[in-house]
Amino acid sequence: MTRPFPLIAAAALMLTSSGLCAAENITMDDPNIAVAYEEDGRYYTDDGVPTFNVKADGTVDWPTFSGFRRYHAECHVCHGPDGEGSTYAPALKQSALTLDYYDFLDVVTNGRQKVDAAENSVMPAFGTNANVMCYIDDIYTYLKARGMEAVPRGRPAKKDRKSDVFVENENACMGS
Repeated sequence: MTRPFPLIAAAALMLTSSGLCAAENITMDDPNIAVAYEEDGRYYTDDGVPTFNVKADGTVDWPTFSGFRRYHAECHVCHGPDGEGSTYAPALKQSALTLDYYDFLDVVTNGRQKVDAAENSVMPAFGTNANVMCYIDDIYTYLKARGMEAVPRGRPAKKDRKSDVFVENENACMGS
């Protein structure tokens, strides 16, 4: 009798080498995740890409909390609660870890359509939706935090205060 383990191990190796499990190998030290500096309450990587900051007690930075709110206002209908995906659209929490920030911005802004024999998916363009575009960095940082499991499913229990800078930027973007 042969043992099934080699088949399972081979399948796992194929999934990993195809990139489907790539996010599992990402750590908090990854340059796309690690906080390099903070500016007015927003955290960035060395490359100037927005990232999240969750304190040891579970307090999330304001942009990540804002991203939770905006994701659930605009994105979860298709992509499922907490970035987990649905039968209709893929999980975004993993995409935010592996998709380049600028590619993420492009897809959200301009949309994307993939139609072929194996796939028929449409991501609408949100470039004119202020409820998305004014908070795109917040949504991105929330999804990165979810992908890293730095914030659990559901509304974050603790958050940093919304600074005056965020209020000013929000008012300017929303036309208030």
